[in-house]
Amino acid sequence: MYFPTLRPRRLRGSETLRRMVRENLLTVDDLIYPMFVIYGEEVANPISSMPGVCQYSVDKLLPAVGEVVELGIPAIILFGIPDVKDEKGSGAYAADGIVQEAIRAIKKEYPDLLVITDVCLCEFTSHGHCGIVHEGDVLNDPTLEFLARTALSHVEAGADMVAPSDMMDGRVRAIREKLDDNGYSKIPIMAYSAKYSSAFYGPFREAAESAPQFGDRRSYQMDPPNSDEAIKETLLDIEEGADIVMVKPALAYMDIIRRLKDEFTYPVAAYNVSGEYSMIKAAAEKGWIDEQAVVMEMLTGMKRAGADLILTYFAKDAAKWLKDR
Repeated sequence: MYFPTLRPRRLRGSETLRRMVRENLLTVDDLIYPMFVIYGEEVANPISSMPGVCQYSVDKLLPAVGEVVELGIPAIILFGIPDVKDEKGSGAYAADGIVQEAIRAIKKEYPDLLVITDVCLCEFTSHGHCGIVHEGDVLNDPTLEFLARTALSHVEAGADMVAPSDMMDGRVRAIREKLDDNGYSKIPIMAYSAKYSSAFYGPFREAAESAPQFGDRRSYQMDPPNSDEAIKETLLDIEEGADIVMVKPALAYMDIIRRLKDEFTYPVAAYNVSGEYSMIKAAAEKGWIDEQAVVMEMLTGMKRAGADLILTYFAKDAAKWLKDR
């Protein structure tokens, strides 16, 4: 059939009809809210490049988490900023580290909230890289044990899921074995499987205080022009024990989200990163765009591309807007 018999506009005639035939639906259950915790008391440091986002001390973090719970957002992912950094990132795996302290406080107050932790060393190392450094080189294999120790310390503190973001080869296997050997075989791993070396991370480095002190991360994060490599990286993570795989960033990499979803039967997460957030906030503040309309279109686009879960700094706003629909 063809026009005039076939008229696609017939199914667009009213909001009710559009809603009934809608192919992809964004819900609050798709959202994960990133949060930053720092030492101190009564601390809520606004991130200048990320309006609405703060570094919280644990006492201030709890009411902020309470708002997340009240909105029905099912999960947060937690990033920590230590008071002291060293070359081996020892604050990342310390039993009394800032992330571990925050996990215990959150799970005591909100036991049903899913607490995911970012597993990496960059916030905790004096050099700002995601692994152990020797003579300017980020060493892969020696880093694995430190990452595994970090993941175990998070789980021992009460984390429900761990998310390695470092992009060291073999880190998912090292973490899976460490958790299993210590009786935590039921804890899932959400791997940053296709994490690109991206210019969109700039504001995050202010929030997490994690900018590298020399060089860059291109020797371990993926090269943006590559697509087939994302399939290889993701397959390796799945074979090593990943339960959820992630694409980061999301907005400029929707083709990668789609490829992973088509290639594998695993849940796919997309990280709507800080630069994507800040660009929209800046344009909205100038009145150039309708923030709500753009955010909801963007998040729906990620869902349409194949994302089952979306990590986004817009999670609280999106949850409110979804309630109003």
